[in-house]
Amino acid sequence: MRETGMPRLAIKLKLTIAYDGSRLSGWQTQATGMGVQSLIEKALDDLMPGAKRHQVHGAGRTDAGVHALGMVAHVEVDPKRFRLPLRRAHLALNARLPDDVRVLSVSRADPSFHARYDAKGKQYRYTVWNHSVMNPMMRDFAWHVPKRIDPVAIRAAAKLFVGSHDFRSFAVNHVYHVEDTVRTLHRMEVRKSGPTWTFIIEGDGFLYRMCRGIVGTLVQASHGRYTVDDVREMLAAKNRTAAGMSAPARGLVLWKVIYPRRGEPKPNFVHRRNPRVGRTRSTDPREEAIE
Repeated sequence: MRETGMPRLAIKLKLTIAYDGSRLSGWQTQATGMGVQSLIEKALDDLMPGAKRHQVHGAGRTDAGVHALGMVAHVEVDPKRFRLPLRRAHLALNARLPDDVRVLSVSRADPSFHARYDAKGKQYRYTVWNHSVMNPMMRDFAWHVPKRIDPVAIRAAAKLFVGSHDFRSFAVNHVYHVEDTVRTLHRMEVRKSGPTWTFIIEGDGFLYRMCRGIVGTLVQASHGRYTVDDVREMLAAKNRTAAGMSAPARGLVLWKVIYPRRGEPKPNFVHRRNPRVGRTRSTDPREEAIE
């Protein structure tokens, strides 16, 4: 699908992007603050002056303070103005980006490729520093939890999240209405290495701040605030007030976006008009992947 304003024979590029979200306003272009999307678009405009303004489409939208190591985006460029070898394109873009945003790779994509709609899942990772003293080198990338985490309790509760569930109890309401709040988690793994705890959460889609609601609740369960049965009841309640706290944004990283392998079918999605916002929204669960 050709993006608006681009020539008929536009080239579609796939970008893999990493960023430190500490001082950023999230992925999406913002009226105030710096969004990663707008920074990438400005770099493209500077690289190809005189071209139509570039529109970058990300695989999802991370919230302010959330980081990424594997965000994927696509953009269409005018072949008459894009004269760089692909192997050097990421270097040229990085020269025009702030130090906390980096394009890791640029490749040519199929004209039908869509970074968001072709994704079949994402993996997020959340880091907790479990020690009485915070590691200053990790202060922007981990949640400091000084109280001991019980490994048995936290892993027992984590198992409950695997599978298809309505995750309304662990998400925060957002400006966009979401009709379907059922998501499928294929992986909910808790790893420990010294004082570092890593939560690996992989699924077909995520609600607004869903990962952070899950991690916050699990840490509280490890401290005895909730039992496994309590967590099971939270899932059944489908109400945010029934669950635990949300972990802070700084510990969360969009680790990777998962696409179908060659020969696998693309995910299905449909569009419906949302009367609350007066615009077309997708009922595809991945559309609201704002973390």
